[in-house]
Amino acid sequence: MRQDSLVIVAPNGARRGKQDHPALPVTPDEIALEVEACVEAGAAMVHLHARDAEGGHSLEVADNEAVLEAVCKRVPQKDVVIQLTTEAVGIYQPPQQMALVRALQPEAASFAIKELIPTERDEETAEGFFRWAASAGVISQFIVYSADDLLRYVDLVERGVLPKNKHHLLFVLGRYHNKQQSELSDLEPFLALTDRLGDVRWAVCAFGQQEQACLLAATQAGGDVRVGFENNLLRPDGSLANNNSEQVSELADKIAQQGRKVLTAQELRAMPLFLS
Repeated sequence: MRQDSLVIVAPNGARRGKQDHPALPVTPDEIALEVEACVEAGAAMVHLHARDAEGGHSLEVADNEAVLEAVCKRVPQKDVVIQLTTEAVGIYQPPQQMALVRALQPEAASFAIKELIPTERDEETAEGFFRWAASAGVISQFIVYSADDLLRYVDLVERGVLPKNKHHLLFVLGRYHNKQQSELSDLEPFLALTDRLGDVRWAVCAFGQQEQACLLAATQAGGDVRVGFENNLLRPDGSLANNNSEQVSELADKIAQQGRKVLTAQELRAMPLFLS
């Protein structure tokens, strides 16, 4: 079992705004300041959602480029792996999602398998895109919401639709529960299948107040974790967290207390799976 864990932070998401928490970052400058604080607190990867001029979710190239530029000006690139989302939010389709990544070629990008490869008819296009992404040095994070999603991922890799290198997995807990509240038991169906993943690293994110408990269970099982306001605004006691960096710092401290190493961005990049 791995004795290290990557801490990813998702500071804003696609749906929340200042009405949900005044410290939720929306503009490029706000996002860059939050990324800087979170990296100092222990995050080595950041999952970014750009917003349009009205604060809405955006996969437009110009909006995402503005966020990338702001973050890169604020934070040394060696210190953080920047991951762009391709989340559809009912607005975008696979051609637009793939076009964003082709245009900007970020170091990393996340993709929900059910969005990018909804049917078998989409597999040929997806295979070409993801092989291009790996060759271009983009770390693809494949998002799965259930054990069935994870089994489909395994099948796609075994059949060569998805490449075996330059990728990572994210298990999402609680997305479809009542009020989007995760529970520790949500992790069990995923853990039952991790022996089929080989050397691929996997991470967990969890909605709601049980976020930290779920994430610490994941690290104990050898996983990476994603924390932040996209999934949860609360401390374990139910009070409102001050900001994302507070969540990162507390989680990193508790991972260290488990006797595990919190990975840096440079250590992640040096792993064989992520080398080009």
